[in-house]
Amino acid sequence: MENFSQLQQLFLSYLSQNSFQSSPKRLYEPVNYILNMGGKRIRPILLLMAAQMFDDKVEKALPAAFSVELFHNFSLVHDDIMDEAPIRRGKPAVHHKFGLNSGILSGDVMLIYVYDYLQRLEEDLPRMEIFGIFNKLAIEVCEGQQYDVDFETRDDVKIEEYLKMIELKTAVLLAGALKIGCLIGGGSSADANHLYEFGRNIGLAFQLQDDILDTFGDPEKFGKKVGGDIVQNKKTFLFLKALELADQDTQATLQKLYFGETTTEEVKINKVKAIFNELNVRGLSEEVKEKYLKKAFEHLGAVGVPEERKSDLRMLSNQLMGRES
Repeated sequence: MENFSQLQQLFLSYLSQNSFQSSPKRLYEPVNYILNMGGKRIRPILLLMAAQMFDDKVEKALPAAFSVELFHNFSLVHDDIMDEAPIRRGKPAVHHKFGLNSGILSGDVMLIYVYDYLQRLEEDLPRMEIFGIFNKLAIEVCEGQQYDVDFETRDDVKIEEYLKMIELKTAVLLAGALKIGCLIGGGSSADANHLYEFGRNIGLAFQLQDDILDTFGDPEKFGKKVGGDIVQNKKTFLFLKALELADQDTQATLQKLYFGETTTEEVKINKVKAIFNELNVRGLSEEVKEKYLKKAFEHLGAVGVPEERKSDLRMLSNQLMGRES
């Protein structure tokens, strides 16, 4: 079996061999640009890991892994346009570097190539089922993005709605990648469903952890400025939980800090964090995160392969969550 680093190198080699050299240049140059920005390639590696659980001939899963990475990056290109975000992974966002029209068209062609690469899977694989899984998750990611956009202008977002949004926007792609990988490797429908639920719950836990770290993390380890969600008035789990727990006066103070009062970023962050600390929002968020992690590993435990074939996936998940084991 290949370990994470070996699977990562296998995928990067495939990515390099499948760069887009076609013309017109202004259509394909942005595609290569975002695909080569870096990152850990977690989604395609999860797909390869799931396939390898059942079959060591992991190379046959590479077209699907590339499809998942293409789709993820397509969604980033269009999300950055919608958010008017100037930076992606420390570099100019595609639409800033190449222009808005190139950003839209390059994203579109990436989505089309997603299906082109899925068609390159071997004919003896359950391609129609894989297409169905992918279509479902692609629709759900779009739904999640729309919910996220809607939440920006709503003042009545509930925690249940937020959890559904992050499930659709973030978790289902991880879950779908694992399910597709399982089917390519020859796993059963039951195993595919367990891996889907593992990925869905890990995705929810990961996003909750991101919410927590954005407010309470160490900037050196987190990799970006702490408090960004507060500055941007994002209705994260922490904010929504605080509103749920706070008395009327504290609710009013929190709402004013987010949507009314003009103050410096540092003062705003410190005041909001003080409210969060008073209400133990961090501890309660950690509890919910751990609940999803527990569910995730229960589903991983139910997958019908020897434990040693699950160890790399378990280890990677713990590393992503900042856990020791």
